[in-house]
Amino acid sequence: MKRIRSAVTAVDRRSFLTATGAVGISAGIGLALGAGGGSGEAVAAPGATIAPAVPRPRTPAQPTRTVPARTTLESVAAPRDTSVAFRRLDDGPGWRRLVREQLATPRAGRDSRRTVLSSFVQLTDLHLVDVQHPVRTEYLRSQQLSGWRPQEALTVPGAVALIEQINALTAGPATGAPLSFAVTTGDNTDNNSRSELDWFLAVMSGGRISPNTGDSRLYEGVQNSDERLFWHPEDALRDTDKHLGYPRIDGFLAAAISSVNSPGLRIPWYSTVGNHDSLASGAIADRSGFLAEFAVGARKLYGVPDADAKALVKILSKGSNPAGGELVDLLRHSTRRMRSITPDPSRAPFGPREYVTAHLDPARAGAGPVGHGYTAANLDSDTLYYTFPMGKNITGISLDTTDRAGHFTGSLDTTQLNWLKRKLKELRDGYVVVFSHHNSWTMTNTHPDPAHPGQARHNGDEVVALLKRNRNVLAWVNGHSHRNSILPHGTFWEISTASHIDFPQLARVIEITDNGDGTLSLFTTLIESAAPHRTDFEDLSQTGLAALYRELSHNAPGSTTAPAGVSTDRNTELLLSR
Repeated sequence: MKRIRSAVTAVDRRSFLTATGAVGISAGIGLALGAGGGSGEAVAAPGATIAPAVPRPRTPAQPTRTVPARTTLESVAAPRDTSVAFRRLDDGPGWRRLVREQLATPRAGRDSRRTVLSSFVQLTDLHLVDVQHPVRTEYLRSQQLSGWRPQEALTVPGAVALIEQINALTAGPATGAPLSFAVTTGDNTDNNSRSELDWFLAVMSGGRISPNTGDSRLYEGVQNSDERLFWHPEDALRDTDKHLGYPRIDGFLAAAISSVNSPGLRIPWYSTVGNHDSLASGAIADRSGFLAEFAVGARKLYGVPDADAKALVKILSKGSNPAGGELVDLLRHSTRRMRSITPDPSRAPFGPREYVTAHLDPARAGAGPVGHGYTAANLDSDTLYYTFPMGKNITGISLDTTDRAGHFTGSLDTTQLNWLKRKLKELRDGYVVVFSHHNSWTMTNTHPDPAHPGQARHNGDEVVALLKRNRNVLAWVNGHSHRNSILPHGTFWEISTASHIDFPQLARVIEITDNGDGTLSLFTTLIESAAPHRTDFEDLSQTGLAALYRELSHNAPGSTTAPAGVSTDRNTELLLSR
């Protein structure tokens, strides 16, 4: 019989957050860097507790299962009892659809007149994580809770369950029109590592994924490290999270690194790049080469003094472009505290050309198109932006808002801004939807790129002004902030969607219609993954892990209801005048 023990709460949640000076979960710095998959034996350094994986208690084959076409209009995962430390989830009431009239007045009878222009799904901030990567900075959790999340080891089964839900929907919930495509809006990976990129492409296009790097038989990460800062699911250590009611679950680590099967999307999908797909820790452009070498090596740092963590968080969070020197210095001076792990070349970082090349691989075409928006022209021009068809007389524009010089905030360089201006002019006789990772209020990084010293960087306000001058733009769809937000900008709507790593782990269906009366409607409907709302700690199957992924994220220290947004940010009908 598996031991499942709920820890007795020794300190209440408010006291813990106050004592640690913790901040809420945020999208700023995911604080990680790398990935892989490999084999070999780990040699434990003094103090390490790298344990062999044990057989999973329940490991049934993952058959094709029947998934209901469920959206948040019907039901939303919600806690059964909010008075306990570790809140178990179950079916909660759905979120109704609201009509937003800031940009146009709704006219009677539009339901019978409307025609559908486009119907698609937005996924954002999947953050598929190699939790064993050497350059991950989990130890910064002592100063910033988003430095490590208890649910991170389960990102792959969680993402697959989201793919299953999209496949089950087949049609838009507002119009009934078939879903034409899906689009990701960046931070598809977490550590800018080749292995995570491979996992992402397999999740989206279908395949078998082993979310494990290093030794294929062992978990070599923080969750059996004896560091009290992290949840240790398989032992009695009175760690930070057990004090908050986190359970003991034997077999968790072996299950977390076991293979997962993805059916892949049954509709075409397009890819947009984010800062975690381009930069170490989503923020660092390391020109020394040290971090790339360290990523594939045999040493990992699990804990640092609070003073070192505090100093590094301050540097990474400031508005200038961190070049990685501070992190490199910390690693160089912490060798005695490091432990041995299994090296793995697949944890190496990837650059823009590798990112495009991987997307162009015919083996990753899935339901298409080959390249998922990227083409050989992107390789030739060293760019990560493009246009794609969304339906009759409507075009999508996918931008690259990451500054390769560093920092987690975004911007556009002059070359890309001028390209965007030309495209908007070329497409003036049709409609346009713009896609990017960063939203308007997080595009504040205007520091010069040393690789392009003659080019200025342009912020979100400039992009908003440009889009407002082009009335063919209907919407700007993005992510990055890990929360739902819908803003009117005079002539278009900005739609920002919550992440799929932090609770409530959502994606969004968007349906665009012409109402036949001089107005358009953009319907937005949020969806959860296909995992059951109710979690069974004894079910460590692929589906059971996806359910546990959601519940762990709901209970993560620092997690709040803020990412869900308010009712006007969720299920809506957004009116536009044209």
